[in-house]
Amino acid sequence: MFSIRGVKEGCGLYGIEHLVLFILTITIIFIVLHFTKRFNHNQVQKVLKITCILLWILEIIKIVFVLQFTPLIRVNEYLPLYFCSMLLYALLLSNLKNKCLRRVGDVFLATGGLIGGIIFLIMPTTSLPYYPAYHFISIHSFLFHGTMIYLGLLLNITGYIKLKLNDIYYYAALVLFLSIIALIINNIFNSNLMFISKDFPGTPIHIIYNLSGIFFTPIMIIGQMTLPFLIIYYLIKKFK
Repeated sequence: MFSIRGVKEGCGLYGIEHLVLFILTITIIFIVLHFTKRFNHNQVQKVLKITCILLWILEIIKIVFVLQFTPLIRVNEYLPLYFCSMLLYALLLSNLKNKCLRRVGDVFLATGGLIGGIIFLIMPTTSLPYYPAYHFISIHSFLFHGTMIYLGLLLNITGYIKLKLNDIYYYAALVLFLSIIALIINNIFNSNLMFISKDFPGTPIHIIYNLSGIFFTPIMIIGQMTLPFLIIYYLIKKFK
């Protein structure tokens, strides 16, 4: 459950263990959604508050665990500065009283969170290749990204947030802010936070890296600032 990375072989992608975790996560999402899809505004707010507390506790446990066998200089391994990590910051913003900042958090949860969660469940490249399916890191990663999908669906289904096209500015502001921080840290530690500074072989990022050349970093930042929001916005508009 808490074995050090490399001691036990990772279960890998697209095997039976990945399939079990995928199906289990999707099942839990729809069971919980079934019981909460009619929540009112105040009830959804409570869900966001409780989720924020629980996920931050789990993230701190994860960081403490990883730092037991990882040097501080390897920031890629433990700093929560990736696209999906924005769930943590979006939840904090969603629980603030300031309407503008709260809108930033809500918009990300309703759009980017959905896309990030779905992509990870299909390609959990940061956990299953390195850890067994029953390991804390693997379970945490599926719980974390499953929560992203659940919250995105909850906010849209209950009408907690009604997206407008100009909400892209709120969404893009959060992504840009964290991308700038990640870029600064990447330049200092030669890391690849937010996957905006280096190639990531074995993923679609590798294709973008080969095609974009010197424009890789701005393309990755702009893509993350726009595409997830636009995909969800137009899907919701179409289905409505």
